[in-house]
Amino acid sequence: MPNRQSVLVTLAAADQRAPTSRIHWAWVVAAVSFVAILGAAGFRSVPGVMMTPLHHEFGWSHGTVGLAMSINMTLFGLTAPFAAALMDRFGVRPVLSIALTLIAAGSALSVFMTASWQLVLLWGVLVGVGTGSISMGFVATVATRWFEARRGLVTGVLTAASATGQLIFLPIVAEVTTRHGWRWASLIVAAAALAVVPLVAIFMRNHPQDKGIAAYGATELTEPVVAGSSFRAAFRGLALGAKVPAFWLLAASFAICGMTTNGLIGTHFIPAANDHGMPTTVAAGLLATIGILDVAGTVFSGWLTDRVDPRVLLVVYYTGRGVSLLLLPALLSPHADPSTWVFVIFYGLDWVATVPPTIVLCRNYFGMRAPVVFGWVFASHQLGAAIAAAGAGKLRDLQGDYDLAFYLAAGLCIVAAGLCANVRKVQVSAPAAG
Repeated sequence: MPNRQSVLVTLAAADQRAPTSRIHWAWVVAAVSFVAILGAAGFRSVPGVMMTPLHHEFGWSHGTVGLAMSINMTLFGLTAPFAAALMDRFGVRPVLSIALTLIAAGSALSVFMTASWQLVLLWGVLVGVGTGSISMGFVATVATRWFEARRGLVTGVLTAASATGQLIFLPIVAEVTTRHGWRWASLIVAAAALAVVPLVAIFMRNHPQDKGIAAYGATELTEPVVAGSSFRAAFRGLALGAKVPAFWLLAASFAICGMTTNGLIGTHFIPAANDHGMPTTVAAGLLATIGILDVAGTVFSGWLTDRVDPRVLLVVYYTGRGVSLLLLPALLSPHADPSTWVFVIFYGLDWVATVPPTIVLCRNYFGMRAPVVFGWVFASHQLGAAIAAAGAGKLRDLQGDYDLAFYLAAGLCIVAAGLCANVRKVQVSAPAAG
């Protein structure tokens, strides 16, 4: 009687003999993952556009809305390692479906808000947990399970899905909010998240073995490891990472990445542009353009990561971002002059180009445990974003503008470049997942 391992090897051999024209199911999973991330990204375009309308309707300050987004980003990050562990334990499909439903519920129910604590509960908690389950931990899970070859490229493409969502939703949300109010925009975002659930239910698979195939580019099948306890597995990932100095360097630099992207620009760029006399629709268009350039920059970064030392890429990315932020207060103008476009172009290409090299470095150090370990690195990203979302709003309330926030962020980017330069080029054999 053949054992399970011999059957898996036989299936792998058969898969290798299959016609090369057949689409590997890994690409189907990647496509569904892209759409899921895109649908979840709809909410990421909401806070900047709706901050001023919420302020006018309810009198909530920039700091109050920033606090809700701070909680959102904190949970967005802290959920990632546990979501990755839950995907190990229960599968990608159920976790993904529940996460999309939470995003839809939080966005749809917000139309009934009358108090700031409801904003914190819906935008902060519900949407934070939902989007955190479809974040970089999810990207790392798909890339690690389904791809042996082209992993850097796939990571870049999936990371760019969030920017693509921003590209699609920002102009829509801004236009709908301007013409029909923020409530209709919230309902559109909720519908987009909910519409992805049937695709996940039909096409998503948990492991290549579910289709009787090896990962893309692999020569043999390996049996999936099922975690005994999702929470224990998540904390084991943290304990594993904490023993390696590179983990702390990557976590600290990624926290600065979060501060200078989602926390500062993602949440406060449109209000900052409003302070300079720029209309919301124009500012939203610029932020959407950053999304367009980010798609190209992140995919190209994934391609580069397969060919260039990822540490070098990170040093270049953070340095370039710091220079862009340093110049931003002088580049903003009421009518989006060419000087403003200088920032949009350079910052857009750099937005989340840091993700592919960071994931690959985690993979080099932690092997198949990389998704859970990277979940904790990503948690630091979102904690940084949370600090910036709340802190920049508070600085705006105190100073009357965002200039100091931009200057502080520029300095932190140089610190991040130095941290990445100190990551050693050493691959450590990770213990087997369990």
